[in-house]
Amino acid sequence: MNYGLRRVLPFFALILICGCAAKTMVVLVPDPDGKTGRISVSNQAGSVAIESPNQATTVSSGKPPTPPVAMEKETIAALFSEALSIQPKRPVHFILYFEKDTALTPDSLKQIADIIAAIRERASTDISVVGHTDSVGSREYNMNLSRNRAASVRDILVKQGVDANSITTTSHGKENPLVPTEDNVSEPRNRRVEVVVR
Repeated sequence: MNYGLRRVLPFFALILICGCAAKTMVVLVPDPDGKTGRISVSNQAGSVAIESPNQATTVSSGKPPTPPVAMEKETIAALFSEALSIQPKRPVHFILYFEKDTALTPDSLKQIADIIAAIRERASTDISVVGHTDSVGSREYNMNLSRNRAASVRDILVKQGVDANSITTTSHGKENPLVPTEDNVSEPRNRRVEVVVR
């Protein structure tokens, strides 16, 4: 049976294929942040939009998808327990701040242990390290500085036993400030590296 799922906004949908009658149930559930998008479910006979959390439609060969109906969370958990149990964990975000150049603040140095713990707990092989600067200095200077900050954090993680091949480093220079400022403004919260552990 061919049917289409069209993503309209970010969503998390559960799909259950039932028995030899070739029925497919599609349920729209909130994502891990509690947000719900909407989806359009279609086949050759028609389509239906689902826009509310915990609503479901059933698709059968030769028939249009059924109108959406609300499902109890307990029913969803029972029908889709296996799929729900293997959902990926949400990424963990850390922000490390710098006193100057590539010298981390004392509080940020303490966070390294938390980053290492998150990497080990998840057995993560997907770690992003993104360098940033404030707006003091030229664009070229800040691109180099943000690159060096990201590299210094990567090196710290590698010295703590993290596989270097698991770490992706990028740099934004002064282009994506956490706190927007005019040019040539010293803002400590923009002198940072963001680490994301997936």
